[in-house]
Amino acid sequence: MDRRAVLFGSATAALLAGLDRPDAAAATATSSPPPVAARPLPAYAGWKDASALIVHSSATIETRRDALGTSAVTPVERLYVRNNLPAPDASILNDRDAWKLSVEGVGRPGVLTLRELRSLGLATVPMVLQCSGNGRGFFPGKPPGTPWMVGAAGCVIWSGVPVRAVVAALGGVVRGASFMTGTGGEALPAGIDPQSVIVERSVPLAAMADALLAWELNGAPVPLAHGGPLRLVVPGYAGVNSIKYINRLAFSAQESTARIMSHGYRISPAGAQGDPSQPSVQQMSVKSWVSFPGPGPVPAGVVQVHGLAFGGVRAVKRVDVSIDGGISWRKASFVGPDLGRYAWRPFVLPVRLEPGQYRMTSRATDAAGNVQPRERVENAAGYNNTSWLDHVVETTVT
Repeated sequence: MDRRAVLFGSATAALLAGLDRPDAAAATATSSPPPVAARPLPAYAGWKDASALIVHSSATIETRRDALGTSAVTPVERLYVRNNLPAPDASILNDRDAWKLSVEGVGRPGVLTLRELRSLGLATVPMVLQCSGNGRGFFPGKPPGTPWMVGAAGCVIWSGVPVRAVVAALGGVVRGASFMTGTGGEALPAGIDPQSVIVERSVPLAAMADALLAWELNGAPVPLAHGGPLRLVVPGYAGVNSIKYINRLAFSAQESTARIMSHGYRISPAGAQGDPSQPSVQQMSVKSWVSFPGPGPVPAGVVQVHGLAFGGVRAVKRVDVSIDGGISWRKASFVGPDLGRYAWRPFVLPVRLEPGQYRMTSRATDAAGNVQPRERVENAAGYNNTSWLDHVVETTVT
């Protein structure tokens, strides 16, 4: 680990580094995930399944590729963790119903407790939660940040009140509002401009249609590691837009001016710094990868090649699998229930393999006909890698 990892022990250094370089750890990219790190799980995530995880830092924990499984739902104890700031003290969970949310930019702005939010409505949304840097580890230029492979993603079920129901109860959105902005409730260091470190993101107002203020994750109260007691959930959007520990929800004509919005999480050309003129990391697009077989060795015979596919803001409709690195393709079958447009679909293709070397990969197509691209989009921070070529797994069959 480089100097940034040493600095992470200082809260102030971590806060400042977390926005300029959105992930704290950096390492040499490889074609497959590294072994389970010796570094222990941080206390706030100590209940997780360490054997299924790679601990990059106290704020970045990845699910191993071979631990993602074949289920439509990711167990919370195996779900990745990404924090832009240190997690708040666990005491905020002592009285979940007392958590307060300020709502602005509506007809009757005010403050609601979680207890009051529970009375306004209830909905459940299965969705893919994915860090925007998932796949950064495949970039040959080694962008700064955590070298995620495929495990900064999971498909989980959130329950809570629809944002639109809260807005309706408060008199509707003010005229001229174009954005919905969520602000996290992490503690900020004294003596630093809050705008430089605060976790605050804006998304287009249209995203409100399916957004939730969630207090439940996979049927249990949202744990601290994943934003409890209350998290803004924006289906189809990169995980950074689903604000943890949300304590403010605002509707306005302009985006947030917080640095994490104006300069962080921007698709910048290689070597450039992020700025407001560049595209923001928001909606996800179609993506898939093969989870099994891995590098091997795998016994010869019939092998069930399986993996995961999702469409981002659209449903995924088809997956094709290649065992020769994309020279030829065969249509795979989906496995298990269809949980909706924002969820992923496990897929499988049975193939008979003779001894030798194989290059496994997959290519997904969404409901609008958009096909997962062959190449990544090069950018300074290694965001939004959906390249099927990058996700090739070299498999040995014996």
